[in-house]
Amino acid sequence: MDTKIYETYLDILKEELVPAMGCTEPIAVAYAGALSRQVLGERPDEIKLVVSRNIIKNVKSVIVPHTKGRKGLKTALCAGICYGEADSELEVLSCAKDEEIDQLDEYLEKVSLSIEEATSSYPFDIDVYVKKDEEKAQVRIVNDHTNVVLIKKNDDIKLKKEITDAPIQINENRKLLSVEKIFEFAKEVKIEDVEQVIQRQIDYNTAIVKAGLTGKYGAKIGKILLNSYGNTVHTRAKAWAAAGSDARMNGCELPVVINSGSGNQGITTSIPVIVYAEELGVSKEQLYRALVLANLVTIHIKTGIGALSAYCGATSAGAGAGAGICFLYGGSYSDIAHTIVNILAINSGMICDGAKASCAAKIASAVEAGLLGMQMNKHDSQFYNGDGIVVKGVENNIKAVCELARNGMRETDNEIIDMMTKKNK
Repeated sequence: MDTKIYETYLDILKEELVPAMGCTEPIAVAYAGALSRQVLGERPDEIKLVVSRNIIKNVKSVIVPHTKGRKGLKTALCAGICYGEADSELEVLSCAKDEEIDQLDEYLEKVSLSIEEATSSYPFDIDVYVKKDEEKAQVRIVNDHTNVVLIKKNDDIKLKKEITDAPIQINENRKLLSVEKIFEFAKEVKIEDVEQVIQRQIDYNTAIVKAGLTGKYGAKIGKILLNSYGNTVHTRAKAWAAAGSDARMNGCELPVVINSGSGNQGITTSIPVIVYAEELGVSKEQLYRALVLANLVTIHIKTGIGALSAYCGATSAGAGAGAGICFLYGGSYSDIAHTIVNILAINSGMICDGAKASCAAKIASAVEAGLLGMQMNKHDSQFYNGDGIVVKGVENNIKAVCELARNGMRETDNEIIDMMTKKNK
């Protein structure tokens, strides 16, 4: 395999498959808050938060970990300011102490805090302004959960990154992704090069699944699936993934390993593959290779969509999971390509209406689509060019879905956010 592509794919896995505690959008807000306090040097008494509408959507209804069940932008930001550790990035709230959490209510009551919608075109935009007496600071994050583009203390610019006018900016290394090369990489990668990052995903994500199956979280979708449809591998693949989301969306303080900036996508991509690997009795090496493929397929599909949109990211992750399970069954590149096309034809269009308890049910639906897409291929059935949005070739299908999600669903996204904010007040 080409050395440049090999090293790039390793880099992508290491960049993407990182731990995060809690839903990543409120955690990104908490991270911005912690960083702004760090720059200011003390807790501010005046704060202005300017965020894109998609951030408002994804933070509104999800519980922020280590806040005793609280939700919302103010909670996430003030938790980050009060006791967040900026150096921990997406695990910014992981070191919170009980006495610090107890002080959050008092700080929320006394701080002067305003929230405004961003006027920029970036779906992912968090801009925090803080002030204490005569000292002030600003931190801005754009396009990615930890992509800090501006740090300013008074008039001193400590960091500034150039950002283009394009709402979605694709890293150059992501442009080297293709399903054919991903399949080749999964077959050839040296296990020692991926073992650490993949085993961490297995350990973290199965731990939060166990919490979801044993605890009382959210709508308990994982438990309901198992109680209603039995303990078959097909049901477990959906139920375990849903249970991880049950826990994560509803305050569980265990970290997950994310994919494409999302814990739910990390869970959806990995857990069904892990469940099927156990059922099939494959080797640890084969599981690693299947997860490498599943993760890179998810990243490949999600790259052109962007971090936040009206298109539910679980759909992309379900495609990754379906491709990974197909790989476990010994599927060829052609089998995996057809599986991905089938999956994208089935579930594309499922909307994202923010992070909340119902994400678990959407994950179950995405995994179901992944399994159906794989079974269609196993039974020599597939969707063809001209069947709805299906076009010829897996890469063309991925491109078409990205355009649908990024451009075609833009007004859908605006309507969703209006429904969640103005119309529901």
